[in-house]
Amino acid sequence: MAKTSDYLALDLGAESGRGLLGHFDGERLTLDEIHRFPNGPVKMLDTIYWDLPRLADEIKTSLAKVAATGSGGRLDGVGVDTWGVDFALVGRGNTLLGNPVHYRDSRTVGMLDAAFALVPRERIYELTGLQFLPFNTAYQLLSLKLANSPLLEVAETFMMMPDLLGWLLTGRRAVERTNASTTQLYDPRAGGWSDELCRKLGLPREILPELIDPGSTLGTLRPSLAEEVGLSPNLTVIAPGTHDTASAVAAVPAKVSRGAGTGSGSAPPDWCYLSSGTWSLLGVEMPHPVITPETLRYNITNEGGVAGTTRLLKNIMGLWLVQECRRTWARAGHELSYEDLTVRAQASPPFAALVDPDDPSFLAPGDMPARLAAFCKKTGQTLPADEGALVRCCLDSLALKYRWTIERLEAIVGTKIKAIHVVGGGSKNALLCQLTANACGCPVVAGPIEATAIGNILMQAIGRGRLGSIADLRDVVARSFPVAVFDPKDTDAWDQAAGRFEHLVK
Repeated sequence: MAKTSDYLALDLGAESGRGLLGHFDGERLTLDEIHRFPNGPVKMLDTIYWDLPRLADEIKTSLAKVAATGSGGRLDGVGVDTWGVDFALVGRGNTLLGNPVHYRDSRTVGMLDAAFALVPRERIYELTGLQFLPFNTAYQLLSLKLANSPLLEVAETFMMMPDLLGWLLTGRRAVERTNASTTQLYDPRAGGWSDELCRKLGLPREILPELIDPGSTLGTLRPSLAEEVGLSPNLTVIAPGTHDTASAVAAVPAKVSRGAGTGSGSAPPDWCYLSSGTWSLLGVEMPHPVITPETLRYNITNEGGVAGTTRLLKNIMGLWLVQECRRTWARAGHELSYEDLTVRAQASPPFAALVDPDDPSFLAPGDMPARLAAFCKKTGQTLPADEGALVRCCLDSLALKYRWTIERLEAIVGTKIKAIHVVGGGSKNALLCQLTANACGCPVVAGPIEATAIGNILMQAIGRGRLGSIADLRDVVARSFPVAVFDPKDTDAWDQAAGRFEHLVK
C-alpha cells in the first residue's frame, strides 16, 4: 500500500477562511476540516482594510491544531491561497507598512481614467491581457502614487496577499505567478513583470520581487513560528496556485488528454469552469494567452493557471449580490439564512426583473436591495416585491450573464461548450446550478465544493513529486469526490429571457 501523505491547505476567501488537512494515499484524497474562521473588511478612518494580524493568527491556530491532532509528523507540505489583486508593502527591517487595503475601498475611484491618461487603454490590454476592473492592483498602486503616499517611497518589497502570508510563514519574499497575473502589471506572454507599464505609470519597478511557479517550494517554517505552533521547523511551505481560482480550476474533475495542461499547443476544451462564490469566474483553460480585439471588446481576462496554462475568463459579480442583500436585511433586524432565501427565490416567478450583475453600482458594500431596485426602475422594470423576488432576480440574472459570457468565449476560441463544471461554494446552490443549466442549454456538473483547497493540496503533491501532471491531479479529484449533474430544462423560456437580458448589458 502506498504511503499516505498529509498536506495542509490554508484557503482564505472573502467571507471565510479554513485550514483543511488532506490525506493522499496515491489514489484518493480525503479532507478533514481543521479550523474555519470568518473573514471580512474592517473600516477605519474611511478606509476599508483586511485584518491581517487576525488572519495571521488564524493561520497559526490552524497550524497548532494540526500539531495537536498528532498529524504534524506526517505533514508533507503547507500551502496558502487567497483572492487576487490585494497586496501589502514591506520596508526595511521586515517592517510591514500598514494593513492591506480591501479591493472594495473607494481609493481606486477615477484611477482607470488616470491610468488611461498615462497609457492608452488598448496598450495596457495589449501588454497584460487583463480585464479592466477598477480595483486591479495597478490602479491601487497608482492611487498611492497620485496621493503622494510615503509608503511607496519607503517600500522595499511588494507582495500579494497569499505571498505576504507565505512570507510570514517562511521569511521569503516572492510572488507566485497566478496571483501576479491579477495585478495588471504582469505580461503573460513574456512571463514577467511589465517594465514598460511600471515606467509609464510611474510605479517603482524595483519593489516587485521574484516570480515563482505554482508547485514551487517557498521555504520552511520560521523557527520561532515552528516552536510557537508545535511543528517541525523543517516543514516545507509550497506555493500552490496561490490565486484561489487557479487552485479551484486545477481541481475541476474534467477529463484532459495526457500532456494537456502544459501550455503547449493543446486544443481548447469543450468544457468550461465556473468557480462560484462571492465572485463568479467563468472561463476556459487555454494553452496560451488570447489577446485580441474581441477579448478587449468584451473585457475578457487572461489570468495565469497552473502548469503554464492560461485561464481565459470573465469576472462576474457573483453571489456577492445575494450576500450583500442578506447583510442589509440583517442590519435591519431581519435575519434570513441562505437556505431560506433560496427557498423563497424558488417560489418566486422567474424573469420578473433582471439586472446586469456587473453594473458598477453593485460593486461597493452597502444597501444592495435599494441598488437592485434602482437598476430595475432605471430600466423600466417592475420592482421586486420581497426578499424572494430580489434573490430570484439575482440568480436569474447571474445565469443569463453566464450564458452571455459562454457565447462570447465560444466565438473567441472557436469551440462549443458541452458542459459547465461548477466548483466552489456556489456548487451547493442547487437552484442556481439548475438555472445555469437551463439558461446555457447544457449540463452543469457541480462539485467539488472545496475545489480551491483540493487544488491547493494536490498542487503541493505535484510539488513534492507525488503526482506528475494536471491530468493525474484531475483523475484523483474524479475518484475522490462526488458530483451532481443538472440537465437543462425549459430552454425556450430562457431563450426569450436572454433577448431581454441583452439590452441590459452594457
